[in-house]
Amino acid sequence: MSCDTIHLRNMQFYAYHGVNPEEKTLGQRFEVDVALQVDARPAGLSDDLRQTINYAQVYKLVKRIVEEERFDLVEALAETLAMQIGKQFAPDGVRICVRKPHVALKGSVLDYVGVDIERSQESWQSSISD
Repeated sequence: MSCDTIHLRNMQFYAYHGVNPEEKTLGQRFEVDVALQVDARPAGLSDDLRQTINYAQVYKLVKRIVEEERFDLVEALAETLAMQIGKQFAPDGVRICVRKPHVALKGSVLDYVGVDIERSQESWQSSISD
């Protein structure tokens, strides 16, 4: 596995994910971080976009999934993001963090609720063959 990482941090989207009816109808802001493990050396030496992962295309995919699909759980959203990014862009590995910054938990004060997942090529390659 490579030791270079492409980061897309704190992407913000308005979407309708959640278990509670209010979350599904009113929606809320979601924050997403993506870290792609890649070998950046070929791109670094050649200055050629074709030698790396185009992060603008990754952003478009993340935006489409977060804003157009619906999930009860942030875990399911994160898993879908990881699998789709893996299948489309083939990084060595991917880490996804999904945060709900304004979650309503009765009597609680907190910055956000979120989930971090990491997946490797084996994850999306095995899901292709299933």
